[in-house]
Amino acid sequence: MSADAASANRAAMQAMAAGNMKGAQAMLQDAIARNRSDIRLWLNLAVVRRQLQDFDGAFEALREALRLDNRSFVALLMQASLLDRLGRAKEAAVAYGIALVQAPPDAELDPPTLQAVTRARELSAQHAAELGRFVRERTATESDRLSAAERRRLDAFIDMSLRVRRRYRQEPMEYAYPGLPDIEFYEREEFLWLPEFEAATPAIGRELARILVEDEEGFAPYIQYDEHLPLEQWRELNKSPRWSAFHFYDKGSEISERCARAPETMTAVRRLPQAFVDLRSPTAMFSVLQPRTRIPPHTGIANFRLVVHLPLVLPPGCGFRVGGETRQWRAGEAWVFDDTIEHEAWNDSDQVRIILICDIWSPRLSPEERAAIRSVIAATDAFRGTAPGPQI
Repeated sequence: MSADAASANRAAMQAMAAGNMKGAQAMLQDAIARNRSDIRLWLNLAVVRRQLQDFDGAFEALREALRLDNRSFVALLMQASLLDRLGRAKEAAVAYGIALVQAPPDAELDPPTLQAVTRARELSAQHAAELGRFVRERTATESDRLSAAERRRLDAFIDMSLRVRRRYRQEPMEYAYPGLPDIEFYEREEFLWLPEFEAATPAIGRELARILVEDEEGFAPYIQYDEHLPLEQWRELNKSPRWSAFHFYDKGSEISERCARAPETMTAVRRLPQAFVDLRSPTAMFSVLQPRTRIPPHTGIANFRLVVHLPLVLPPGCGFRVGGETRQWRAGEAWVFDDTIEHEAWNDSDQVRIILICDIWSPRLSPEERAAIRSVIAATDAFRGTAPGPQI
């Protein structure tokens, strides 16, 4: 802002504080005539015109401000608030939603702006709920023709269209094979082996109980990073027994002594389409989450494999989220999910939670693609001539 424009702006603010809105408007218009590219002048002019009940003029000033910066949070919020004041609720809700995308953290907002943001959230949520009910009522006939799985996808589509459910994507930390879909939880019907795998739950549970008594020391902290590495969300659980695991594989090779102690478990696991990748997988483990412990949101290493969970010891108060879907475990009921989509787990109970975790190939990959993936990773290791990369 030039010196003369800044001076005019200060004078206008003083006039506004004194209640002289017409005088403030004249000063701002004069300053804008000399400096049309200063967004603050346009924003202040919009405020003055709103006070003067010149709503068309206020909208015009806000449009000019947004031409200068179409992501200006202040301009977007003012525009939505003006629509709200005029009783144009649907337009205001949409405009509030756009403004909220640009909103800074609440801690950075002054009290009046925070109050406006709170109103924006309330109206946006109310609008989304009303629109969601309307859409579902209008599409009930079509929805009734869908299978349960198709209906879940339709509900997710509606919620994402209304922006009440975030769109999650695969974010593998290391290996991203193109063309694989962003599916949070896979449908059971896609894995014909699931019932047989689940039928082994009692036998697996008995082996787990014996191992817990005979080899408690075999359960090691699941997160084990050197302290000099960037720990980020893992700092609290790093080298902590609050989340531990009894592993049956080490760098893709069976730990024979451990496998021998759980023959029923390993028989069930070996029947799965395990993701064999030299020096990396398959994996299988008993995963123990202590009471009042949360595994923070994170993503896995490779999208060419999926992860299987089979709950064995399941107190109430445990949950699991993958992307935008949260599910409650049921003892003995397995599910398959893509761990390269953000996920988290929690145990809010006063007892331990234990599940069997293992991995499988993505069913979208042909046998030839699986072999090719293995060869690419092996060739990379051979070129580097160093220890293998991260486990998958």
